[in-house]
Amino acid sequence: MTDNNTTTQTGTPVGSDSHSLTSGADGVTALHDRYLVEKLAQFNRERIPERIVHAKGGGAFGEFVVTGDVSAYTKAAVFQPGTSTRTVQRFSSVAGEQGSPDTWRDVRGFSVKFYTTEGNYDIVGNNTPVFFIRDGIKFPDFIHSQKRLPGSGLRDADMQWDFWTLSPESAHQVTYLMGDRGIPRSWRHMPGFGSHTYQWINAAGERFWVKYHFEALQGNEEMAGAEAEAIAGADADYYRRDLYEAIERGEFPAWKVSVQVMPYEDAKTYRFNPFDLTKVWPHADYPLIEVGVHTLNENPENFFAQIEQAAFSPANTVPGIDISPDKMLMARVFSYPDAQRYRVGTNYNELPVNRPLAPVHNYSQDGAARHGFKPADAPVYAPNSFGGPTADAARAGEGSWESDGELVRAAATLRAEDDDFGQPGTLYREVFDDDARARFLDTIAGAVGGVKRDDIRERAIQYWTNVDAGLGLALRARLASPTEDADQAAEFVGVGE
Repeated sequence: MTDNNTTTQTGTPVGSDSHSLTSGADGVTALHDRYLVEKLAQFNRERIPERIVHAKGGGAFGEFVVTGDVSAYTKAAVFQPGTSTRTVQRFSSVAGEQGSPDTWRDVRGFSVKFYTTEGNYDIVGNNTPVFFIRDGIKFPDFIHSQKRLPGSGLRDADMQWDFWTLSPESAHQVTYLMGDRGIPRSWRHMPGFGSHTYQWINAAGERFWVKYHFEALQGNEEMAGAEAEAIAGADADYYRRDLYEAIERGEFPAWKVSVQVMPYEDAKTYRFNPFDLTKVWPHADYPLIEVGVHTLNENPENFFAQIEQAAFSPANTVPGIDISPDKMLMARVFSYPDAQRYRVGTNYNELPVNRPLAPVHNYSQDGAARHGFKPADAPVYAPNSFGGPTADAARAGEGSWESDGELVRAAATLRAEDDDFGQPGTLYREVFDDDARARFLDTIAGAVGGVKRDDIRERAIQYWTNVDAGLGLALRARLASPTEDADQAAEFVGVGE
């Protein structure tokens, strides 16, 4: 036997790669052909459940280098001046399945795992600064409305617009989705956002609210709908191929990372709820502060092991960073690790792509696929008197806002600008230029044109009228006299990682 002979999974040499063991003259395959059975059984189990959302994606490894000084706002080691941290990033399309085309109109996932000296820190976001809903209890319903009908297995415009128009908080995100940003030129040419409000804590224990921004140093570029449709039919893996080949050529994509910082007390009196995921903070009130540069410079060696099994979660925080009273964020802190335990396995954090560089000390044990273990004499419970790990009392309540009754009450109280249509109206009137507004009308006319039920179509027109009265009139006129293009309703899909 040479070092390159085929073996079974347990290392036993195999006699043939091409012919199974048979018995008798009739050539019946023998069930005791261990290698045949092993190969077929392994093949049947090659796949793990795909993500319910963000199923189609790709990614790479990289490095985050701090170029600014935000130590006044956070003590997190990853954000201290001069620090360099290894990362892995995954991009994705939100609503499509594993085999769906990359260039469908959709919100894109933008998730980064930082392998910090204090444990893994994940920013799990999108290429838009807002989201469709503000409460996690609506998330399964929202995703169901963007997926497929249980009977026909087809996407359905009535179902999508029925949910959106009955959920007016979606207007801001749908305006982004139907606008030019709905189809990026590539993953390399789109921005990223943490979207939620997070909490930073500095060395003195002072607390701040922050929002993350990733600005593509390659520039933001979008793709016209007709081009995206043509590419979808020719190359379903267009974005995935573009990222991989760019890194192979040495063209490493990079993003400038910045934050908006809001003083802790401002959240109690700001003119709208700063923890509302459907809102952006105006830069005039809270300007961007530079943190660093994130660069992707290393392709995965094995896509399945290093990208498909990569597990991101907003529950993964480190000292100096915590969550906020954002209701969607609090729901995700539960939902994401729960999804990974189901999808990848109980001990998914022991896989190399998910394993932290920082040492792990706790009392968890056993479970499927557990391969790391502690010394036999290590205690398996707490408290104990055998020198086992103990919690850091200094961290107790470090980022806690739960006991701040004034803040909790303020987060639940309606404010002057907590309406659902003000910010999408501003986005349409003041951010989109004339050409972008014309393309936007074409897009929503095509989308709403696919709605069959009259009452849902009327609600959709009113939805856009609430965003901008002139837009609503233009949409009504277009739907009354549709152009050939507007008659062909495009499928529009939604988000959530």
